Amino acid sequence: MDSIVAKRSPPSHRHGGIKIIRKSMMALIIAVFLGYLIMWTGTCTTKYRAWFRKSSANTKSTYFGWQGGTILVYTCPILLIAVLGCVYLHLGKNLGDNKNMERIGKKHRFASWKRRPMIIRGLGIVSGIELGIFVMFITLLVWSFSANLHMFFSGAAQRSIRKGEKLWETKLDRIGLVLGLVGNICLAFLFFPVTRGSSLLPLFGLNSEASIKYHIWLGHITMLLFTAHGASYIIYWVVTHRFSELVNWNAVGVSNVAGELSLLFGLLLWATTFPRIRRNMFELFFYTHYLYILFMLFYIFHLGISYSYTILPGFYLFGVDRYLRFLQSRQRVHLISARVLSCETVELNFSKTQAQCYTPTSIIFINVPTISKLQWHPYTISSSSNLEPNKLSVIIKTEGSWTKKLYDMLSSPSPVDHLTVSVEGPYGPVSTHYLRHDKLVMVSGGSGIAPFISIIRELIYTSTTLKSKTPPILLISAFKNSSDLTILDLLLPIPCTPHQLSNLELQVEAYVTREKEPPLEKPKNLRTIWFKPNPSDAPLSPTLGPHAWLWLGAIISSSFVIFLLLMGILTRYYIYPIDHNTNEIYSHTTQSTLYMLLISVSIAMTASAAFLWNKKQNAMEAKQINESWLIDDGELESLLHQSLDKSIKVHYGGRPGLKRILFECKEPSVGVLVCGPKKMRHEVAAICSSGLAQNLHFESISFSW
Repeated sequence: MDSIVAKRSPPSHRHGGIKIIRKSMMALIIAVFLGYLIMWTGTCTTKYRAWFRKSSANTKSTYFGWQGGTILVYTCPILLIAVLGCVYLHLGKNLGDNKNMERIGKKHRFASWKRRPMIIRGLGIVSGIELGIFVMFITLLVWSFSANLHMFFSGAAQRSIRKGEKLWETKLDRIGLVLGLVGNICLAFLFFPVTRGSSLLPLFGLNSEASIKYHIWLGHITMLLFTAHGASYIIYWVVTHRFSELVNWNAVGVSNVAGELSLLFGLLLWATTFPRIRRNMFELFFYTHYLYILFMLFYIFHLGISYSYTILPGFYLFGVDRYLRFLQSRQRVHLISARVLSCETVELNFSKTQAQCYTPTSIIFINVPTISKLQWHPYTISSSSNLEPNKLSVIIKTEGSWTKKLYDMLSSPSPVDHLTVSVEGPYGPVSTHYLRHDKLVMVSGGSGIAPFISIIRELIYTSTTLKSKTPPILLISAFKNSSDLTILDLLLPIPCTPHQLSNLELQVEAYVTREKEPPLEKPKNLRTIWFKPNPSDAPLSPTLGPHAWLWLGAIISSSFVIFLLLMGILTRYYIYPIDHNTNEIYSHTTQSTLYMLLISVSIAMTASAAFLWNKKQNAMEAKQINESWLIDDGELESLLHQSLDKSIKVHYGGRPGLKRILFECKEPSVGVLVCGPKKMRHEVAAICSSGLAQNLHFESISFSW
């Protein structure tokens, strides 16, 4: 026994070995990714085209044909990065407990991205690095456009003579082609930011919610280029009297009708994404966004599956993530209770397994079939995964028809005794970094206080359970009416003791902007509703279990290998004999349909197997959940409110003087977090970026939906 113990490596040695492995993996990931970017940069050069033709010829086979080279150069690098990223994140998760994750957050190489924000019209709040990357990407598009245009214009005169056209008509044809080629570059990156469970985003210190704006930027540029591409060709066909091209669907090569349909669905989708329509008619935006399926389907029919492999990696990873979300959404989650506030706000409390971990500011998507079977709404989680291991909470404020119906159901004199709910998520940052600051200033407006509640609860856990020193917290909350102050009653979880709160240095400055003095009547107290359990409901548990990153990497790699095997068999024994042994050529549209079907089957097979395996494990853990915290202890809640009231100061009839408050913070490092209306976020960003206070480090937390 002693010899066995002696052979075991101490934790510090194991952690050191893991760190070395992670550094090596990150170096490989960066090298592959830089090669991928260089490949896109050189796509428009004659040397690259010659090299790619040679590579395609060397990799051509009866199993993959000419598309083998495209898969190898464009698809495999990103999928390799995704799989390596899964292993990298799994090893990082195993480095240790929450303390280690906090230290990782402190040292993250991309942690300073948002410390010095800039407000750019049309882009919103961006950091210097984000702006630099955006400028470099635009430079790539301009370079690609100019280089391709120069190459195609060099032979335009001969082409116009050969086709009997005017020179400007031939140039219009070439411009349309180049616009399409540049649009494909944007499309290749379009789906990366909206892959919620992505292993790529965390490698760069990003999460899905913070990356939505990148998807919006790419979407606008993509549709602008594709619209110009389609318009150029339509004008070209009209002026050259080739109207038949408008209804041409070739069995081989480019299909014009498919391209027109793809553009039509893209325009319908694009029209509803502008802020005024998206915010005022969210349901219209939400439903029309599903047109992306038809947009991509006819895009592939337009160019053929062989060329579509250039943009496949992002869409493939999105497809894996989307199917896993579908599997999770089929389950009904155990909703235990709801706390109803007089300010038309509710807190929903779900049962969860301890394996379901998440970080502060994570979000979750909620669906209530009795209100709408199709609508999914994102909400910030207000609970702490560590402080409340068996519970997950969200705060929902009435701001639309869906939330109004939910509040009416729960606030009625005879509320429902059971509510069927499905969820997707949670999604959030891999690690937190709030302990690196000497002070935290949180600025919220209305329901924007929700992410800060999760941070406060996490810091309570850090100070009491981990016995770590936490920075002082100044919470500045702006509310329209005094009834909204009842949201502050949700700052602390149940159960929680006054002793736990005493370990946290918390100061709350609440501002009621539309009332000049306190109301004569005190707002109604919280009302708690307990729901009856349903045998079909299950606690919220991780879709792929505690080793989710490893399972995701296995799904990505195994599904793609299965797809390649099935594609090789189909090509060799079905498509190849027709193409080479008969006088007919196999339709590219049919071939694309079969290959897309194989991709779907491969993803569905592997993801379903992984999901069902982990579902069994989750069911076993769910039986061991301790729900003793469900005791309704009104006396304890009253003591908590008394302790919390000492930390709260309410101001009436004005807005907070944010500039004065922030400049009065003299600590060496002050983390400034803001969540609320756009005007408030921009005001705080302008103060932090003014350069008058070097100790302010800005971070915006907001939904882009």
